[in-house]
Amino acid sequence: MTDSASSPEYAAQLQQKAGYLKQRFTEFSPPEWQVFASPERHYRMRAEFRVWHEGERISYAMFEPGQKAGAASLRRLDGLPAASAAINALMPKLLAAVQAEPLLRERWYQCEFLSTLSGEMLVGMIYHKRLCERWRAAAERLQRELGIMIIGRSRGQKLVLAQDFVTERLSAGGREWLYRQYEGGFSQPNALMCQKMLDWACGAAAGLGGDLLELYCGNGNFTLPLARYFRRVLATELSKTSVQAAQWNIEANGAANIRLARLSAEEFTQAFHGVRTFRRLQEQGIDLADYSFSTVLVDPPRAGVDAGTLSLLQEFDNIIYVSCNPETLHANLGVLSQTHRIARAALFDQFPFTPHIESGVLLKRR
Repeated sequence: MTDSASSPEYAAQLQQKAGYLKQRFTEFSPPEWQVFASPERHYRMRAEFRVWHEGERISYAMFEPGQKAGAASLRRLDGLPAASAAINALMPKLLAAVQAEPLLRERWYQCEFLSTLSGEMLVGMIYHKRLCERWRAAAERLQRELGIMIIGRSRGQKLVLAQDFVTERLSAGGREWLYRQYEGGFSQPNALMCQKMLDWACGAAAGLGGDLLELYCGNGNFTLPLARYFRRVLATELSKTSVQAAQWNIEANGAANIRLARLSAEEFTQAFHGVRTFRRLQEQGIDLADYSFSTVLVDPPRAGVDAGTLSLLQEFDNIIYVSCNPETLHANLGVLSQTHRIARAALFDQFPFTPHIESGVLLKRR
């Protein structure tokens, strides 16, 4: 089953990715892959560019992949088709305003955009100079003029003019969810595809019941909508920035059945098996004996799941595995398929016209 793809070129590349997954995972006998198409343009909510100086003129720039950054590999940009419409609309306005203000223009090195479906925009301006109070005053005028939020950075310096986060609104499972996304923290880059991923995960979780364990929960992206399908949820995350965001998101969305533990997957495995006790759990009043886990959700980094955590996953009746690397997913399934079968499988085309493949599988105990 495939979402509609708008152009023949895009349909062909999506079909190629789907064909690759079907062939690569044949040995695990998955059901038909659900294929979720992305918009071909304006799907990236984040983008970053170098700022190229030629005398007093500046422009956005990227460089040819694999080549040294310099005039020979330079690509000047007026916009970026993959970036959100909001980023493309802001780029020329921001550039013109900075061009007219020498204090903002001088030694401006890089620009980072974080946009949202909710309409908020955060811009990071990175410099090769110390940022002074005169710079702050000029940047605050620019912030008001363009209706954006600005962070100024230089070596050892971070000036937050309004706030260092945006609040996104995503629809999933029949309702809207608020997500705080911090500058420098991880968030799904393709927001429209993220909504499809969340809906798919909700469909996978429906009817499973019991309690949910989530490893690598990030800012609670999957945690929030999935919590409605379980009695209790225990989510683990190690990044301080992600934990901070997840805690705000849990409270803002009224998700009272979610508890958050700052543990790595390896540490949780030790706690779960009684190998170690962790003061962090005790201080938060979390007793693992109170949980009756039916399901575990993992959204690991590209390296996949380590051997110890794979053994842990095999102890659960249901595994929802979201992967950003089909090769490590394939390797992990070599272990998980000994105890589980694939009940659902999906391809999420996060990055059209690139080799990147995001996928998800629901595994059920044999």
